[in-house]
Amino acid sequence: MAWAKEEARLETLKYKEKQKNKSIQITFHADRQLDYDKQTFFRGGYLFLQSVYYQIQMNKICRKLKQKYRFRYDINAILSDLIFTRVLEPCSKRSSYKAASEFLEKPSYELHDVYRALDVLGAECDLIQSEIYKNSHFLGERNDKILYYDCSNYYFEIEQEDGSKKYGKSKEHRPNPIIQMGLFMDGDGIPLAFSLFPGNANEQTSLKPLEKKVLGDFGCQKFIYCSDAGLGSESIREYNHMGERAYIVTQSLKKLKKEEKEWALSPQGFKRVSDNAPVDITKLPADDKGLYYKDEPYTTKKLHQRLIVTYSPKYALYQKSIRDKQVGQAQKMLDSGNTKKSRKNPNDPARFIGKMAVTKEGEAADIQHYLDEDKISEEAQYDGLYAVCTDLLDDEVGDILKVSEGRWQIEECFRIMKTDFSARPVYLQDENRIKAHFLICFLALTIYRFLEKKLNYKYTCEELLDTLKAMNFAEIQEQGFIPLYKRETITDDLHDVCGFRTDFQFITKSKMKTIQKKSKGKE
Repeated sequence: MAWAKEEARLETLKYKEKQKNKSIQITFHADRQLDYDKQTFFRGGYLFLQSVYYQIQMNKICRKLKQKYRFRYDINAILSDLIFTRVLEPCSKRSSYKAASEFLEKPSYELHDVYRALDVLGAECDLIQSEIYKNSHFLGERNDKILYYDCSNYYFEIEQEDGSKKYGKSKEHRPNPIIQMGLFMDGDGIPLAFSLFPGNANEQTSLKPLEKKVLGDFGCQKFIYCSDAGLGSESIREYNHMGERAYIVTQSLKKLKKEEKEWALSPQGFKRVSDNAPVDITKLPADDKGLYYKDEPYTTKKLHQRLIVTYSPKYALYQKSIRDKQVGQAQKMLDSGNTKKSRKNPNDPARFIGKMAVTKEGEAADIQHYLDEDKISEEAQYDGLYAVCTDLLDDEVGDILKVSEGRWQIEECFRIMKTDFSARPVYLQDENRIKAHFLICFLALTIYRFLEKKLNYKYTCEELLDTLKAMNFAEIQEQGFIPLYKRETITDDLHDVCGFRTDFQFITKSKMKTIQKKSKGKE
């Protein structure tokens, strides 16, 4: 038996070596027309997303749903295709079905099954999120000791309010009804959980219900909550001061009490973040790229906090340049007589235009407009300053600031969902299907972010998405496939992290089936 096994191993190696060097000969006829309705173009970029999809065992979650609902359609195939098309070619559910028909593996379901599946996905939205979190540990340890939270909103192409679709303050300044989303993200920029709430609701009310799910269903008990000032109210800080949780939230300098504001705006008492050396910030050159801070206890009736104020000359120079342009625009508005202010935009140059009533004896008052130098000076005193509040009383300032700086990633998550994955406008009307739509966007973002992490964040979103969209194949006379993309460092890296290769000059049909199996972790 030992001899037979060794002989079999050697013969297998010989066969594989022959296959490597095997040449393919295909004959083309210059006078033969193409066959009718014959598909020769196939998308292959989804294979790399599929690799992550199966690593977080989405197929097993779908199996649980099938056992619960006893439906006949393949919900795993539907959900995976909806996620992949959301990344590669975001469009309507009908168009997604057509786009999925160009994948190397064609849909095994009908269009009406997609809409039925949306009802199930919407109903089981919370379960799917908690299962994804648990399964995500198969890809490595989650950086869930820091959780970022933020909210955004999405508009609908409708004119009247309906259900959760309410008139509210749209991020895109549109007059349409909106629905709002609260999103938790871990320290690596990977989404953790989301919730939807009405467009006219206060953002701050959205946090506690979702955080309770994270604490209960996800089992996350020990983490630092990080958000901007809008989602860092006294009650939210108090809530995240309980148990093993802590918080780091942005603090508005303008909303500080008089005594704390005077201390924050004073140039005295600053230290360099890198070595804690005392620094006189008034003597720093304008092009200085350092970061400086000062901190003091900031106690309220219920919380013992720490207020950290930072100063960056580079940031101060940037803010001054922006304001100088706006002051210039305000002067042009005065010169032209157009002094109308925009109520919606707090950065409107017209905020620097003051007005006063001038009366002549015995005559009605005339309104005169002028450039408000006091307003300009008031804003200038905040240049370069930034503040955070935390209940981490003993931690190093540099570590606290590093956590706070990571908030840009959650803004990027919303940008990718809205712009690259076209999460809005939303055309669905049924509440359950709307929830399913955002679940698909959330899962697409999660899988994409995991792929980014596998690549060590080496490439920009644009580079990675463009590469995945370009990884297509042409079928040659039913013999196999020829890659239509250009081999580059990024394609090599994608193949390396996903454990299969598609960058051969020719791929036989049997070889392509093997690649598809590898992308599903079946070989």
